[in-house]
Amino acid sequence: MILMIHSPIFFTIFILLFHFQHSLSFSLSVERHENDIIVSPKGTFTAGFYPVGENAYSFAIWFTQKHKNLSNPTVVWMANRDQPVNGKRSTLSLLKTGNLILTDAGQFNVWSTNTNSSKKLELFLCDTGNLILREHNTIVSNFLWQSFDSPTDTLLPDQSFTRYMQLISSKSKNDYSSGFYKLLFNYDNLLCLIYDGPQVSRVYWPVPWLLSWQSGRSTYNSSKVAILSPLGEFSSSDNFTITTSDYGTLLQRRLSLDHDGNVRVYSRKHGQEKWSVSAQFRIGSCNIQGICGPNGVCSYNFRSGRKCSCLPGYIRIDNQDWFQGCKPSFQLSCDNKTSSNTRFQHLPHVKFYGYDYGTYANYTYKQCKHLCMRLCECIGFEYTYRKQSGTYSCHPKTKFLNGFHSPHFQKSIFLLLPKNNIDFSHENIVKDDSLVCSQNAPKQLVRLYVKGKDNRSVKFMLWFASGLGGIEFFCFFMVWCFLLKNRKHSSEGNHNYVLAAAATGFTKFTYSELKHATKNFSQEIGKGACGTVYKGVLSDNRVAAIKRLHEANQGESESEFLAEVSIIGRLNHMNLIGMWGYCAEGKHRLLVYECMENGTLADNLSSNKLDWSKRYNIAMGTAKGLAYLHEECLEWILHCDIKPQNILVDSDYQPKVADFGLSKLLNRDDFDHSKFSRIRGTRGYMAPEWVFNMEITSKVDVYSYGVVVLEMITGKSPTTGIQIKDKEELCHERLVTWVREKRRKGLEVGCWVEQIVDPKLGSNYDVKKMETLADVALDCVKEEKDVRPTMSQVVERLLRDEHN
Repeated sequence: MILMIHSPIFFTIFILLFHFQHSLSFSLSVERHENDIIVSPKGTFTAGFYPVGENAYSFAIWFTQKHKNLSNPTVVWMANRDQPVNGKRSTLSLLKTGNLILTDAGQFNVWSTNTNSSKKLELFLCDTGNLILREHNTIVSNFLWQSFDSPTDTLLPDQSFTRYMQLISSKSKNDYSSGFYKLLFNYDNLLCLIYDGPQVSRVYWPVPWLLSWQSGRSTYNSSKVAILSPLGEFSSSDNFTITTSDYGTLLQRRLSLDHDGNVRVYSRKHGQEKWSVSAQFRIGSCNIQGICGPNGVCSYNFRSGRKCSCLPGYIRIDNQDWFQGCKPSFQLSCDNKTSSNTRFQHLPHVKFYGYDYGTYANYTYKQCKHLCMRLCECIGFEYTYRKQSGTYSCHPKTKFLNGFHSPHFQKSIFLLLPKNNIDFSHENIVKDDSLVCSQNAPKQLVRLYVKGKDNRSVKFMLWFASGLGGIEFFCFFMVWCFLLKNRKHSSEGNHNYVLAAAATGFTKFTYSELKHATKNFSQEIGKGACGTVYKGVLSDNRVAAIKRLHEANQGESESEFLAEVSIIGRLNHMNLIGMWGYCAEGKHRLLVYECMENGTLADNLSSNKLDWSKRYNIAMGTAKGLAYLHEECLEWILHCDIKPQNILVDSDYQPKVADFGLSKLLNRDDFDHSKFSRIRGTRGYMAPEWVFNMEITSKVDVYSYGVVVLEMITGKSPTTGIQIKDKEELCHERLVTWVREKRRKGLEVGCWVEQIVDPKLGSNYDVKKMETLADVALDCVKEEKDVRPTMSQVVERLLRDEHN
């Protein structure tokens, strides 16, 4: 069915006053939702208002119900799943401006396509289930909007699932609002399932402790696309493929992220009502995060299915919702946590994933029990026998999340309980307490604005008077702000610096204090594009490195100051530089760091101080620091200027990444990682993406790291090139190209690292580790960014080689 826009023939002055900006040519009304529908040409799909509770409706698309006496048709898409509209005066309207809007009770817009067009439009529901807003009677249909671009919890055959999309489960079978499970592509190009619950967010598929290749996945394809074929194969760009049990037959199909966190492919013959599960992502429904909530234990058998139970001494929070889990029916504090007041109950074959206080190898049961008693946060512990070492390990628990019971588990939980608590047996954990998801649909929506038909003319006059008064007040406020702007500008600037740094706990130094500490900035120990670094001695006799920004309070240097203060305040890692304080006084902007006794990596490379073990440890520590920046911080941090001058070494030659003046701090939910106002970095260490204006990701730091490692291995700088004598003529070649060529030729004869290693090392190095380090570096400097490893993968490879 096609709904057309027709130009209005006549408008009265009254209508123009009230509806000038919202004039429409077509609308569907919720009050006639059974008749106001759109049906696809073959009748496969229907779109319209769908009841999601008492007096609560969403505009949705569903498989057309063939048998009228059956309820609950299969919904595949919803526009306003989290904001249902009222059952009175709510409409879906196609405006004259080309925008499709959903209005609640005739007053509030709760959803729109945000489209704009002056041409004649049509709203069309395809037999694929795709609702399309397009220009009418054009040679090539111009889609302004389509529902396939914003899926809810379901994918239909031939619907592309791309990098900017995500499926979000519903809360329960009858509650269509957004639940806790998400299917999306992550930053490593992998399709993954995430539990995003009230307390914790975590990837649970693919298994997070496996590397991508161990899960049969590939991180190298950045196209990030997946699709379900009409014949029953779901395939993704990361090499994940699943085939249905009825593959090859043309059936009605859908892929859904269900409310229990599993992704299933359903199929049925045309004209039938019952769906059959023909494929699913996870086998064993207890392998899904959060399914029984905090302090809940999941068990599964093929006869009765999945069951949830509370731990002994714990009670359910909501009898209709297992996601909320259980809470203790007792109170334990650090004060009454003594051996005379508490006991440990043994729960065999139970595992809780994560939230260990730590891992304590080769501990006896008695030692583990005493450790848990001493730790205030400990609420129990896992005690595990390790076959490989023949010893037991102790894992004190601070939370009980993702509980799983299975007779195959060779693990035990010892639960801390009050001594006077009832002595529950372990059978309580696996009692017949099946998973009960909320069966309650959203309650009736109480809306005070639905009360008869008021006099709209009076309303209009009131709104107009209120609006005019509001405009007057706004103008007065803007003039007042303008008059005070210059007076407060300078003090507010410094105040912002104080607040930003105070939040991180830094010390605020005066300019005179730092001038005295550096003896009038006399001992220069480093210089960069952002500023000069001086050695200083603080009043408490600590030796500090004090960085004085160039042209402070002007343009770039001030933004660099803010970047460095805000970013370093969020960091806490042994391989990242620590900052002690700052100065923001007048035009002066200074940063106070811990001082590294052995200076920069660049200084040490030019000397004979770095033997093989020190270089290898510096490469490893730097990789760990960058992996923390990229993957473990709450924000996504790119350094953007990795080079030997920005890697400092302490008295034990442990590296610390420094100088975050060019860093980029991004939100993990921001999918556009290319918003860089200028090229960042240093010539010779910059990734090709900067030059060719490509998308900037964490792989720019990976590239720079690879160049630094090659420089450590060879002792040659990438900025000067390498002189090669050929036919009595000298030419220059890039360091990366030179090493690649040496490896290509050297692999034919079996050994190639001898030809590239720094002569200062002589033969005092581990050939196997050197070869691994060089291979890793060459992988990091590949031209195609998606082929480069992540920094965590670099760490994994180096650790693997170290342990072999």
